[in-house]
Amino acid sequence: MDGTTPARDLGEAAYARIRAAIREGSLAPGERLTETDLAARFGVSRTPVRQAIARLEAEGLLTHESRRGLTVTRPDHQQVVELYVMREVLEGAAARLAAQHASETEIAAMAEIVEHEAEAFGDARALAEANQRLHGLLYLAAHNRYLLRSLEQLAATMALLPTLLTRGGRAEQAHAEHRAILAAILTRDGAAAEDAARRHARAAQKHRLAWMIGTLGVPLATPGGDA
Repeated sequence: MDGTTPARDLGEAAYARIRAAIREGSLAPGERLTETDLAARFGVSRTPVRQAIARLEAEGLLTHESRRGLTVTRPDHQQVVELYVMREVLEGAAARLAAQHASETEIAAMAEIVEHEAEAFGDARALAEANQRLHGLLYLAAHNRYLLRSLEQLAATMALLPTLLTRGGRAEQAHAEHRAILAAILTRDGAAAEDAARRHARAAQKHRLAWMIGTLGVPLATPGGDA
């Protein structure tokens, strides 16, 4: 970028590029970062990187750890629970609104993804990409800019979690759940679409927490907490 680009635009560009790198996984959860390294990586000065870091910290995508410094956030058990609670609420609302407002073109695009989803079983990358496209279309089909903004933020934070679609038969389960959501949207049944989307989010949460417990162990109970 040339020296005539306003500082605000440089900061916005740095923010967008770092956020995209986190979402795509090239900046992995737990990875240590510095202003200098990020500036060199993205070809900008430290000032816009500093602005971008402040925004990403406020959004929860970057964290300052006492001994390690700046890192890409690695969600803990409680954060994951909270994320899925919000996912259930927001995606349920999106499915209900999509059943009411989605265009025939949007529904056809979602149907095409669902129809070919099974072809990607066993391919984690292809499954993740198809899943992101389907959910992204669902968000757009709700036709609510304020809900979309919240869903985009949620999706960025969810990207901190590794895909589990190829583990424990989750791909097949998710495919069946996607078909249920689509079927309700096709019949313009908002209540059924919301219920299907909420059940999909709850099933994903159950699978995620089982994986976390199996991989990381059971989180310690809060002292004095209820049983």
